[in-house]
Amino acid sequence: MDDLIAARSQMAMSLGFHIIFACVGMVMPFFMAIAHFIYLRTRNAIYLGLTKAWSKGVAILFATGAVSGTMLSFELGLLWPTFMEHAGPIFGMPFSLEGTAFFIEAIALGFFLYGWGRLRPWFHWFTGLVVGLSGLASGILVVAANAWMNSPAGFDYVDGQYLNVDPIAAMFNDAWFSQALHMTLAAFVATGFAVAGIHALMILKRKNVTFHTTAFRISALCACIAALLQPISGDISAKDVAERQPAKLAAMEAHFETEARAPFIIGGIPDEQEGRVKHALKIPGVLSFLAHGDVNQPVTGLNDIPRENWPPVAITHYAFQVMVGLGMLMALLSLIYLFALARRRAWLDRRWLLRLFVIATPMGYIAVEAGWIVTEVGRQPWIIYGIMRTADAVTPMPGIVYSFFLFTAVFVSLAAIVVFLLYRQMAMVGRLYDVTDPAYRGNSKSS
Repeated sequence: MDDLIAARSQMAMSLGFHIIFACVGMVMPFFMAIAHFIYLRTRNAIYLGLTKAWSKGVAILFATGAVSGTMLSFELGLLWPTFMEHAGPIFGMPFSLEGTAFFIEAIALGFFLYGWGRLRPWFHWFTGLVVGLSGLASGILVVAANAWMNSPAGFDYVDGQYLNVDPIAAMFNDAWFSQALHMTLAAFVATGFAVAGIHALMILKRKNVTFHTTAFRISALCACIAALLQPISGDISAKDVAERQPAKLAAMEAHFETEARAPFIIGGIPDEQEGRVKHALKIPGVLSFLAHGDVNQPVTGLNDIPRENWPPVAITHYAFQVMVGLGMLMALLSLIYLFALARRRAWLDRRWLLRLFVIATPMGYIAVEAGWIVTEVGRQPWIIYGIMRTADAVTPMPGIVYSFFLFTAVFVSLAAIVVFLLYRQMAMVGRLYDVTDPAYRGNSKSS
């Protein structure tokens, strides 16, 4: 493994772990705030217990997300010093603002966790809401920095020099809105289906059914609404990528020949040597419509792009297929659930519906990981699109492969600790918040 592959593998592994923690940090505080709000309005002890249970999970994942995010910031300087030397002064603003949002989130979380019985009820609820808003802001700001790498702006590149830097223009680049919208909805979909699936499993096991049913309905409703909005953001993203990064779009669809009425490809095995896709289902005109809003508009193929500027086609194509396929399955499940809420409420207690949510538990996070593969691998060979190649940004320091193994061990250990803590927390939920138990403690020290 050479240093470039080791450095890219280390960043891929680190981002693969951190993006899960980031999604949870963006979404779970809102679930917590919804449950707390309903409790304050109804004084139903189930919602109080649910708020406290979810707040403990938020605390665990906030701590692990802080660790993984800090490690990522060190990795940027360790692995990509040339990139940080030139890019840091340009797109540093969203990172600095993200740090501010992180500190606000930490302070608000401290107020919320230790505010039971000490703060006024509605101010206490507001501190929980601030945790969610600041976590959401952190995620959007980091995505804005990544969007700048896909759509560099806010500077003039003249004779290898980065001149006339405008940090505001860099942060609000052409890609930030579409990426931020897509990532935010993806976080709600992934976390919502994961939480709903876990609670659905507890219902199927007949463990504390009332508590888990309440939790399931909050998380499932949020997940389903986001899943039905996600295709809209996907369409916005596709049109944006078609305009700015035609090579990425071509790799996503394994589209080799420039043509009007370009087909949308489902499945298939790309053959880069022959310039075609084998065993694929092609729907004529759909790719042209998705990319340009016109079925007769040509879509640029890979064969009209210099070979040295091609992304890895197979990886990008397979990841895109996984993302879209799982997104459609979750959207279909969302339609079934919302139809049940509106017209067939008897379905809500059926085991087949709960089993579908259990099956969907990992789908959102798999789709998120696949989407980031599309974003990052599809940008290659550029680290700053059209400006700086990834190979030119890697550190000259030898032995990066050892750093890769070390960081992998740290992240795997961190993930194991998180799984253990969350498993223990789920076991404690059944004991502490069992509303059928006369000793139920959910009402203790209420706000």
